Amino acid sequence: MSHVQYDIRVKAMTSPRTCRRAPWAPRAPLSQSTQTFPAMQPVSVWQWSLWGLLLCLLCSSCLGSPSPSTAPEKRAESQGLRFRLAGFPRKPFEGRVEIERAGEWGTICDDDFTLQAAHVLCRELGFTEATGWTHSAKYGPGTGRIWLDNLSCSGTEKSVTECASRGWGNSDCTHDEDAGVICKDQRLPGFSDFNVIEVEHNLQVEEVRLRAAVGRGRRPLPVTEGLVEVRLPDGWSQVCDKGWSAHNSHVVCGMLGFPSEKRVNTAFYRLLAQRQQHSFGLHGVACVGTEAHLSLCSLEFYRANDTARCPGGAPAVVSCVPGPLYAASSGQKKQQQPKPQGEARVRLKGGSHPGEGRVEVLKAGTWGTVCDRKWDLLAASVVCRELGFGSAREALSGARMGQGMGAIHLSEVRCSGQEPSLWKCPHKNITAEDCSHSQDAGVRCNLPYTGVDTKIRLSGGRSRHEGRVEVQIGGPGPLRWGLICGDDWGTLEAMVACRQLGLGYANHGLQETWYWDSGNVTEVVMSGVRCTGTELSLDQCAHHSTHIACKRTGTHFTAGVICSETASDLLLHSALVQETAYIEDRPLHMLYCAAEENCLARSARSANWPYGHRRLLRFSSQIHNLGRADFRPKAGRHSWVWHECHGHYHSMDIFTHYDILTPNGTKVAEGHKASFCLEDTECQEDVSKRYECANFGEQGITVGCWDLYRHDIDCQWIDITDVKPGNYILQVVINPNFEVAESDFTNNAMKCNCKYDGHRIWVHNCHIGDALSEEANRKFERYPGQTSNQII
Repeated sequence: MSHVQYDIRVKAMTSPRTCRRAPWAPRAPLSQSTQTFPAMQPVSVWQWSLWGLLLCLLCSSCLGSPSPSTAPEKRAESQGLRFRLAGFPRKPFEGRVEIERAGEWGTICDDDFTLQAAHVLCRELGFTEATGWTHSAKYGPGTGRIWLDNLSCSGTEKSVTECASRGWGNSDCTHDEDAGVICKDQRLPGFSDFNVIEVEHNLQVEEVRLRAAVGRGRRPLPVTEGLVEVRLPDGWSQVCDKGWSAHNSHVVCGMLGFPSEKRVNTAFYRLLAQRQQHSFGLHGVACVGTEAHLSLCSLEFYRANDTARCPGGAPAVVSCVPGPLYAASSGQKKQQQPKPQGEARVRLKGGSHPGEGRVEVLKAGTWGTVCDRKWDLLAASVVCRELGFGSAREALSGARMGQGMGAIHLSEVRCSGQEPSLWKCPHKNITAEDCSHSQDAGVRCNLPYTGVDTKIRLSGGRSRHEGRVEVQIGGPGPLRWGLICGDDWGTLEAMVACRQLGLGYANHGLQETWYWDSGNVTEVVMSGVRCTGTELSLDQCAHHSTHIACKRTGTHFTAGVICSETASDLLLHSALVQETAYIEDRPLHMLYCAAEENCLARSARSANWPYGHRRLLRFSSQIHNLGRADFRPKAGRHSWVWHECHGHYHSMDIFTHYDILTPNGTKVAEGHKASFCLEDTECQEDVSKRYECANFGEQGITVGCWDLYRHDIDCQWIDITDVKPGNYILQVVINPNFEVAESDFTNNAMKCNCKYDGHRIWVHNCHIGDALSEEANRKFERYPGQTSNQII
C-alpha cells in the first residue's frame, strides 16, 4: 500500500530553561489543558506526579534566566554538561566554546585542537558540523576555569567527554589561548533550545503522516486528506478517533505544512474502516490547537498487552487546506487566506528555502523587522500560518536569516498561537535604541511534501551542490532522465533548480558543462526554460517539452548549476538618493573620460566638443549587502579590464541602471554604471572591510558593508540635457541582468517621484521593494497633468 511519508523528527534534548526530571517522574504536557479518556484503561505518560512537580520546583534551571549570550545552549543528558558560544564579534553559529560543569562555566585551550574536535563540539551545540575553528582567543578571552586542554577527538564521538584530554580542569594554558569554533548554520533535526520543539525520548511521536485511503497513486502531491499515522518505537500505528477534535487536526495539519484544517466526511471513513484491519498505537490525543508538534499534546498510549483497542471507534482522519503556494499542485482551488485588517502585512526575506527567512512587517507604508526579544514558537507559528505554511519548526533569533535595514517595528511579541496575524498579537512598539538589527527575528516553517525533489538530480559535479541538471520525464509510460538545453539558461532558472533540489540558492547558472561528465544520460528533454525565480520546480516554468529546440547540440551545452545555502542581497539606501539629488551643468571639456565610458546621452556625440555643457542629474548611491554571503563579481580577475581614465579595474559589464521614465514607463533618459569597481566603503561596527579596488585588489561587498558612490564622481548621474520639463519617475536598478545570484531580487529596484521645471529638480517619495511590480506601479503617486509631458 503506497503512501506519502512526512519526515518530521524531534530529537530528545533538554533546554537550559527546563528542569531535568527523574526517570520515574513523567513530563507534563506543554498544552494548556489535559483531558481524560474513558475505557480501555490506557497508560497516561503526561500526567504530573506530585514528586515530579516538587522535583521541578526545586530544580534551579527552572527558575534560572537564560545566559547573557544569545548563542545556543545545550545540556548533555548523560554528563550534566552545558555548552554555549560566546565572544565578540561573531555570528550566531560561531564563537568561543564555553562549557558549564559542576555549576561553573569555563573554556577550552587551543593546544592540539583540530577540526575533528570542532565537529564534536558543534554537534553538542546543535549544529550539523563544523566548517572551521579558531585559536588564540579570536573571539576574546574567556573567564573562569579552562576545563579542557590537549583535546583530541576523531570527529565521530557522540560527546566531547569521549575525547582524550588532560582531564577536567587540568591545563597549563591562559585564556589568551581559548579555542573557538565556526559551525555550519544548519541545525540537527529536532535540536532543542527554548525556541525549538522539545520532547522527551519516552514514548514520543517522532513522525506523522497522512495515508490516503482512496485514490492512491492518482492523487497529486501533497496529500491533504487521509488517515493519521504516527511512528512509535514499534513502527507505524494509527490513532483512535475517540475524542478527536478540530484542535488535534489543526496541530497535525500544521506539522505537515498546512495552515488550516477542514471537516471530514467521517461517516464515509467509518464505513471504509469496517472492511480493513487497523493497528492502533494511540488511544487518545488532546491538543489545545496551538502546539507546534503532536508530542506537545496530551497523549495516551496503549499497553502492550491490550487485546481490544478503539471499541466503537475508527482511525482518526484529517483533511488539511493547503496554502496558496501549494494549492495548485494539490489540485485544489486556491484558498483565500485571511489577511490582516488595514495595511499591515507580513513577509519573509533572506531564507534559502520556502517558508523560512527574516520576518518583516509593513507599517505606515514602510517595511521593517521584528526584534527577537521573547520571540518563540507560538509567534513564529502565527507568522507561518499567516503566510500559508504550517506551524513553525524553529523560531530564529540573532539575525540568523541576515540583518534587515531601516525600521524595527515590533518587539516583545507575545502570541497565544490562535491569532490570524502577527499584528493581532500583543507587542511593543520600539525605538531604534531599544533593539538592533543584530536581533532580527526569523522563522523556519513546516512545508508540505510535494515530491518535486525526486524529479531532478545533478550529475558530474565535484560535490552534491553542483553538476549538470537532469530532470525526470515520462508518464503514464516509463520514466526516464534527460538533460536541459543550455540556451538562455541563467541565474533565475538555476535558482529554481537549486530550490527544487533542496540546496538553497544558485551561485551560478551554467550554459556549458563540458567539464562535467554526463554519464549515460545524453538526451535533451527540455529547452526554452524561462523562470521568474519564484517557482517551486522547473515544471512550473515556461519551457518546451515536446518540440525541443537547441541552438547548440550535444551534452557539452546543457544546463548546469552550482548551488549554495547562502547568497548576497543588495539594497540601495533610497533616502540618500533623495537627500543628495541635484542638477549640475558640467562643461564638455571635463567630460572626456565619462564619454569614453558611454556615460552621456547619445546626443553628446554630436556636440561641439570641447565647448558647451551637459545637464546632469547627480545623486549619491549607497549599496548595502544585507545577505548571508559576500557579493562578488561573476567574472574572474583574469577578465577584468583596466580603465586608464578612472584608474581602476572594471569587474562587471553592467551593475546598475539609472533611468528617467514617464509615468507610463517610457524611458526618456538613462545612465548606468557600465563597469563597476566594487569595494567596501564602510561597514557595521562588528564587521571588517575585505575588498578594495586599489592595486588590483579583490572586489566585492562584504556582508554588513556598503559601497558608496558619491554624487561628485564620474558617471554617478543621468544626462538629462534633452529632457523637457515635466513630472517623471527616477528609477535605479541594481544587478539588472541578474548576473550575480542574490537571495532576493525584488528589492533591487528603487523608484522616486521626480519633478523638473527646466531649472530645478525635486526628487521625493523614493521607495524600495517590489518597485517593478504592477501593484507598486498602481500605487505610485501620480501628478495632475503628467501625461502631457513632451518627450524628445
